[in-house]
Amino acid sequence: MQHDTSPPEAADESMLEAVAAPVVPADPELPDDRFLNREISWLDWNKRVLALALDPETALLERAKFLAIFASNLDEFFMVRVAGLKRRQSMGLGVRGADGLGPREQLAQITRTSRELVAAHARCFVEDVRPALAAQGIRIVLWRDLAAEQRAALHEYFRTQVFPVLTPLAVDPGHPFPYISGLSLNLAVLVRDPATDSEHFARVKVPNNVRRFVRVDIDGEAASYLPLEELIGAHLPQLFPGLQVTGHHAFRVTRNADVEVEEDRDEDLLQALERELARRRFGPVVRLEVGPDIDPHVLDLLVRELEVTDDDVVEMPGLLDLSSLWQLYEVDRPDLKDDTFVPSTHPRLADGEQAADVFAALREGDVLVHHPYDSFATSVQRFIEQAAADPQVLAIKQTLYRTSGDSPIVDALIDAAEAGKQVVVLVEITARFDEQANIKWARALERSGCHVVYGLIGLKTHCKTSLVVRQEKGALRRYAHIGTGNYNPKTARSYEDLGLLTADPEVGADLTDLFNTLTGYSRQTAYRTLLVAPLGVRAGLLERIAAEADHARAGRPAGIRIKANAIVDEELIDAMYRASRAGVPIDLVVRGICALRPGVPGLSETIRVRSIVGRFLEHSRVLAFAGGGEPEYWLGSADLMHRNLDRRVETLVRVKDPSVQAQLAGILDRATADDVTRWELGPDGCWTRVPSGGPGLDLQSELMRRTRERAQG
Repeated sequence: MQHDTSPPEAADESMLEAVAAPVVPADPELPDDRFLNREISWLDWNKRVLALALDPETALLERAKFLAIFASNLDEFFMVRVAGLKRRQSMGLGVRGADGLGPREQLAQITRTSRELVAAHARCFVEDVRPALAAQGIRIVLWRDLAAEQRAALHEYFRTQVFPVLTPLAVDPGHPFPYISGLSLNLAVLVRDPATDSEHFARVKVPNNVRRFVRVDIDGEAASYLPLEELIGAHLPQLFPGLQVTGHHAFRVTRNADVEVEEDRDEDLLQALERELARRRFGPVVRLEVGPDIDPHVLDLLVRELEVTDDDVVEMPGLLDLSSLWQLYEVDRPDLKDDTFVPSTHPRLADGEQAADVFAALREGDVLVHHPYDSFATSVQRFIEQAAADPQVLAIKQTLYRTSGDSPIVDALIDAAEAGKQVVVLVEITARFDEQANIKWARALERSGCHVVYGLIGLKTHCKTSLVVRQEKGALRRYAHIGTGNYNPKTARSYEDLGLLTADPEVGADLTDLFNTLTGYSRQTAYRTLLVAPLGVRAGLLERIAAEADHARAGRPAGIRIKANAIVDEELIDAMYRASRAGVPIDLVVRGICALRPGVPGLSETIRVRSIVGRFLEHSRVLAFAGGGEPEYWLGSADLMHRNLDRRVETLVRVKDPSVQAQLAGILDRATADDVTRWELGPDGCWTRVPSGGPGLDLQSELMRRTRERAQG
C-alpha cells in the first residue's frame, strides 16, 4: 500500500449510497439494534491503521508512513462520506441509517470520534515520532531553529524556487475572498499599513508543486527539513513591501469531492464527466483545519467566508496535513524501514531462470496468483504482454478500473491493437479520484485503434477481467484472468490480492457473454461459472447462505468463511444471522467496515469477525461454503455492500480446480487461525487487538517468509 491505506477502494463511495436510505428488510424475529453504524466502523478501521503508527515495534519510518496514510484516509472520508451526510441533511433527507441514526446524529458522532482520533494522531507525531526521527538524524525544524548560514542558503532557495510561484491575494471591498482549493495548504496573513494604521487580511497559497519539506543541510546521515510554510512565513515581507506583517496562520480546507454524472444516452459520457470534474473543484467546504494558536478574528473570518460551522473546524497541533510525511519516508534510511520484499514468480509460471509460456501453463490447469507474494509482472502482466505479442492471438478484451501512471498493461493493449489484433477495453472513467487518469488512458487507447467503451449507463464496471482469444490447431481457445484487484503494477506490490488464470472453456464462454453485455445490448443474467452483479451476486449469495443453514439443520457439514474489504449489506447480514441461529459456524475476515454484530447471544453466537491490518492492504475477496460436504469457493471483485451488489458490474467466479481450491482453503485457514495477530470485533462494536499480551504470528510476515523460501528452493 503504501502500507494499509484505503484510497483506491475504500473511499470510492457512490453519492447514491450516501443519499439513499438503506433498505432494511423487516424481520420481527431479529432485534432492531443488530447493525453497527458504518461511518463509525470506517473510523474504527482508520483507528486500526493509526495503531500501527503508535506501535513502538513498527519501524520508525514505517510509523511516519502510517501517520501519512491515516491523514490521507481521513481526508477522503470527509470528502466523500461526511460530504454525503451533509448533503442529505441540507436536502432535508432525514432518513435513518440501518443503525437508526439520522444524518444529524451521525455527523455529531463522527465529529466526536474523529476529533479524538485526530488528537491521538497529532500526539503520536508531536510527542513520539517526530522526536524519534530527530534522534535518528531526520529533523523537522522551524525557521527560528536555523543558524545564520542556513538561513542565507534558504533565502536564495526562496528567491529562485518559491517566490515566483506565490500569489498573495488581498481581501477588501475591492478584492473578494479568494477561492480556496480543496486540500490546499494556505497562510492567512495579517498586514498593517503604516500610513493609515489599518489592518488587512490576505491569503497566500502554499504551492503544492514544490516539495513540502525543504532540505536544509546534510551532516553524514543527519538531515534537517524545514516545512515550506515556515519558509514562506519567514519571507512574507517580500510579498507585502511597504506593509508590516503582523501575523500569519496556516489553514487547510476539505471540500465535497463527489462527482455526480447525469448520464444521458444522447450525451458523450466522457464530456459529461469532464464537465463534472471541473465543478468538483468548487464543492462546498466540509472541514476547516487550523492550528491551535490561530487568531480568533482570523478564524471568525475564515468560518464566515468559507460558510462552515464551528463543528467543521478542527484544531491540529503540530503540522497540518501529515499526509506529506510520505516525503520523509523517501529518505534513504533502510535501517528505519521494513526489510525489502521482492515477489517471486509463481512456480507454475517459471521455467528455470526464464518466464514460462503462460498459455502452455494454463492448458495444464488453472493457476492462482496471490499478490504481492506472487509477482504481478511475471503473471498477470506477462499474460497480457504475451497475448499482445503472440501472432496466434486474435482478440484481447479487458476491463480497466484503476491503473498506474506508467502502465505496462495499457502499453501492451496499445501494442496489440497496432499489431492488428482486435482489442476491446472497457475503461471505467468514473472511478473516484482516478477520473482524469482514466480519461487519459481511454483517449490513448482510442488513438491506437482499440475499441474503447465506458460500460453500462447507471452502473460502474468494477469487475477485474481479461479474456484472450487464441487460434490453436484450427480452433479457437479462450484464456482468462479474473481478479480481486486492479490491473495496476504499482499497487500489486503493496495490496494483497488474488487472481485466477484459467483456460477453462466455461469461464471463457462466460466472459465472452459478459463482455458482449458490457459492449452491446445483451441482457444476459445467468452464467455457468460466474455470479454477476447487479442481478446475480446478491441472489447467489443469499441462496448459498440459506443452503448452509439447511445443511446445519440436517446435520450435514456446514460453514461459511468470507474474506472481504467491507460487509455492510443488511440483507446479507440478516441471512448470516439466520444461518448462525441454525448453527452454521461463520468466520469473517473484514479489512475495513463491518456493520454485523458478532457473538450476540441468540443472534450471532457462531459468527467471528476479525481484521488483519499490516504491511500490505488486505484487499482480496474470497467466499467459501461447506456445501454439505461439497464445498464451493468463489473469488472476485465484489464486497458485501449496497454499491457493489446493486449499482456495479461485479463478478465472482467459482473455482473448480481442486488444487486451487486447496490453496484458497489454505489462505482462509491461515487468516482465521487462532495464533494470528489480528483485531477482533465484539458484540458491542468495539475492536480488540489479539493477542493483547504479546506478539502473535504476523500473517503477512509468514507469507513473505514462505515466498522467500520458495524462491530460494
